Amino acid sequence: MSKRNREKRAAKKRARPQRGPTPPRDEFGDVPPWPGGDEYADPPPPPSAEQLANTLLAVARTGDPDEASACAAELANGQFARNPHAVGTAAGMILTRTLGVMWRGGWLPADLWEITRRRVDAVIAGLLVDMIAADTAQHAAQTVHERWAAQVRQLDADVWWKRDRPHLPQWAHRHRLTVEHALLATITLLAELVTLPRLPQIVPPPGSAVQHATAAVGVDQKILSRVRALLAKAESTQFPEEAEALSAKAQELMNRHAFERALLDADEHRPQAATSTRLWLDAPYLEAKSQLVAAIAAANRCKAVFHPDLGFVALIGDQLDLDITEVLATSLLVQATRAMVAEGSQTSRTGTSRTRSFRQSFLVAYAARIGERLQEAAGTAAEPQADERLLPVLADRSRVVEETFQEMYHHTVQKAVSVTNGAGWHAGRAAADRADLDIERSAVSA
Repeated sequence: MSKRNREKRAAKKRARPQRGPTPPRDEFGDVPPWPGGDEYADPPPPPSAEQLANTLLAVARTGDPDEASACAAELANGQFARNPHAVGTAAGMILTRTLGVMWRGGWLPADLWEITRRRVDAVIAGLLVDMIAADTAQHAAQTVHERWAAQVRQLDADVWWKRDRPHLPQWAHRHRLTVEHALLATITLLAELVTLPRLPQIVPPPGSAVQHATAAVGVDQKILSRVRALLAKAESTQFPEEAEALSAKAQELMNRHAFERALLDADEHRPQAATSTRLWLDAPYLEAKSQLVAAIAAANRCKAVFHPDLGFVALIGDQLDLDITEVLATSLLVQATRAMVAEGSQTSRTGTSRTRSFRQSFLVAYAARIGERLQEAAGTAAEPQADERLLPVLADRSRVVEETFQEMYHHTVQKAVSVTNGAGWHAGRAAADRADLDIERSAVSA
């Protein structure tokens, strides 16, 4: 019997009500008299919340939707009717416990939400958000890393339910779901979580963080507001030349700010540090889009690692450089997609669709040309800041980033994305030449 079948049978057995020992029978099939008489008529003790939690997890691990539906129906119509508190407690217990495993495996709240919303419906993704809120609320605020807390706030994860009662029935009532559907949602969410791989840990899990007096320095909020305003205009304009000028301004502004901050680091003898973040991509053309993110990262002194099975790019670098990369990548992905779609559908001379190959080649070419333009913009931004103090700081930062990258990723493979459509390549480079990147020459205060 395969491991999968054994798991299925074990899950069925856990979900099935236990009936107690079978009484002996005589040769006619009748139950003979027995001391105590009613020993076999007494109902078995109800399963504990711990046992029910293990049942939910076991069914989730089978990955079988039919098993999940059967388990949810059996628990809702049997155990829940007899012991609703235990069933509700079990659901919250196993979800919270599984989240703890995810946190120790390197996942962050935003990461779990991103992958969950791509794989299940919005209601189940909402269940995850509630569980993140419940998990975070267990820990003292000073033991929750500031980046972790920021992600929880961005998800609007808060404890809205009455905490003296199990969450699941209240959640079902709020979303107008039956208990059976709520249990099925729990199993479905668990089934997604238990299949996820371990990731490099970049932020300590809640309960283990130690807040430092001096946190990593990111982009000045005034500068960030100006950059976002420029990029918002670039994304909304219908004129390619205007988008090009606006995006270029944003890149140069950010680079000037980065170099000025590096000079401050030199003056204050501040040690360089590196961290990591993850940028999630939307299908289709994930590999081509990852090339664009990697080009932006390289131009801003960061490393990029694409996780194709999950759909995100891990970025490693100085916190300020990561902020620059993330803001620019988010905007340029929007601009690239819009320019790509504007090219319309493509067909060969024989009428065969070439749209997919055209768009793939378009995005790869766009990424290559954007990388070239960003490198040029970085050089332009550095010229007014030419200073003998700058090179040692940037060299030290590069060393720290490389060491952090090697520590997080022992084995990586460089992979090129193929270009099979010449028209798409040329159109992509032309669009990248029109993308928005220049900026004002005025000095930028740190």
